[in-house]
Amino acid sequence: MTPRGTASPSRSAAARTTGMRLAGIDAARGLALLGMMATHVFPTFESNAQLTPTWVGLVFSGRASALFAVLAGIGLALSTGKQQPLDGPRLWAARRGIALRALVIGAVGLTVGGLEVNIAIILVHYAVLFLCVLPFLGLDVKHLLVLAAGWVLVSPAVAFLLRPWLLSAEPPLQLGHNPVWEDLSTPAVLLGDLFLTGYYPVFQWMTYLLVGLAIGRLALTSAAVPVLLLAVGAAVAVLAKWFSVVMMEDWGGRAQLQASLLDPSYPLESLLQVNLAGVDQTGSAWWLASSAPHSGTTLDLLHTSGVAAAVVGVFLILGRLVQRAGLDLLLPLRGAGAMTLSFYTAHLCVMASLSGQPLPSGWTVEGVYWAQAAAILAIGGMFAALGWRGPLEWVTHAASQLGQYQPARVR
Repeated sequence: MTPRGTASPSRSAAARTTGMRLAGIDAARGLALLGMMATHVFPTFESNAQLTPTWVGLVFSGRASALFAVLAGIGLALSTGKQQPLDGPRLWAARRGIALRALVIGAVGLTVGGLEVNIAIILVHYAVLFLCVLPFLGLDVKHLLVLAAGWVLVSPAVAFLLRPWLLSAEPPLQLGHNPVWEDLSTPAVLLGDLFLTGYYPVFQWMTYLLVGLAIGRLALTSAAVPVLLLAVGAAVAVLAKWFSVVMMEDWGGRAQLQASLLDPSYPLESLLQVNLAGVDQTGSAWWLASSAPHSGTTLDLLHTSGVAAAVVGVFLILGRLVQRAGLDLLLPLRGAGAMTLSFYTAHLCVMASLSGQPLPSGWTVEGVYWAQAAAILAIGGMFAALGWRGPLEWVTHAASQLGQYQPARVR
């Protein structure tokens, strides 16, 4: 027996353990933020004719943003019942809250889209992904895995067939810039860009949200699931990349694509390693054999989803180890991960202020990145220690609460 309102020692310990282990989710989100920032600040190619990939391009390009999207799905699963998805009125209330949260994120995205910055901003696509995944929030892990498997197999082929038609329309259904408020006046172009022709095509990227939802429906606090995520995720990532290399190099896929480009000097090999965004992937079905970052192919989605699952597994294991040690060593990283919307927006503003301007005397590109990273980790750690929400996180939380509000019935 324990006093009323006081948790039993075993229950309190279990709650602390659960919180610490799942703090690994926020820490992984913090890593995703720092990875995305790295691709924004550092060059992903060397400035030579061959466009030799840099280490930042090889490590983070495509993987950091995919991790960010998978973690969005995990977060939605954790907020809608974890292993037991919500149903009935509670599910509809959660959907309303998520929809309002998405509208806030979309509004922020449309606002910062007007910044003069050479960065593909993910926020509007992110908001649309939240809206598109609403019908699937009530599914259990088995149905989510089947749906994700079907989506990753079918969506890239459908997109490959539809994209040329959208790009040949008059005007082409592609923005060529980050979405802004003015683009609402041309909804066909905006929707075409968001779903199929833009940098983060929602149609294929739904895979990441579905994978994240499935992961979030697992028993993440158990000892076995993080190890399973690490093992299966790493295996899928390696096999997807290996199979793509076989098709591209051993079966002649890259030679076919190089010939279709009609330019023997085109640095296709480097682009396949780092980033195919902006490359006209039409005219040859061999594009579907690529696992290049931001190609949106089946093998790209499998590889990046596998990497994301493995990273989540690693951070869940780290959370368990940190809990056993009694030291919250993940505090700065999980603090950053709990404030990604605020920090991402602030990062865009900083980069916009530096765009087209010479760096201050004594500053380097490395200094610009590490100064921002240090500030984010320090401020995030402080907010996490104090239990505070970030300013934009406070707004999205308020919107979510408003959406879930249900007035009491008069009896």
